[in-house]
Amino acid sequence: MPEALEKRMEKTIRVLREELAGIRAGRAHPALLDTIEVEYYGAKVPLKQVASISAPEPRLLVIQPWERQMIGPIEKAILASDLGLTPSNDGAVIRLKLPELTEDRRRELVKQAHQLGEKAKVAIRNIRREANEEVKRRQKEGEISEDEARRELERIQKTTDRFVAKVDELVAHKEQDILSI
Repeated sequence: MPEALEKRMEKTIRVLREELAGIRAGRAHPALLDTIEVEYYGAKVPLKQVASISAPEPRLLVIQPWERQMIGPIEKAILASDLGLTPSNDGAVIRLKLPELTEDRRRELVKQAHQLGEKAKVAIRNIRREANEEVKRRQKEGEISEDEARRELERIQKTTDRFVAKVDELVAHKEQDILSI
């Protein structure tokens, strides 16, 4: 049971990392565009499946579509996203210039990172609750003794504490990243 518990909590941490990567800090990073989907022959596909994305400068993302006719749909998808970026193209590549973040925008992004962290903590606590209920059920049915149940509950709590600390660490790191100029 502890292995399954850790796997589920690890998955929560992985999701948090992906969500935090999508928050724009001061620097351009290809992960910023991970949530964008492009219309490709009638189907929505992730941007990284139709183009290569690079960050040659700290405030610039360059998108090189595999097919030249994809420039229009990619630009449309970027404009429709909530990133607030305006693409410019030269017929072969699309450039996204990232503006300098204002102090208010930085605070907003920090708040957003904290909300994602809180959501991850709630998910971890829900996993803990389910595991605790399972231990109590097994004790009630006589599968394990009271001492074993107590030890198991303590182990679950220690695992939960470790993963909550990991969430705090990730959020603090992202906050530092956002606030550094």
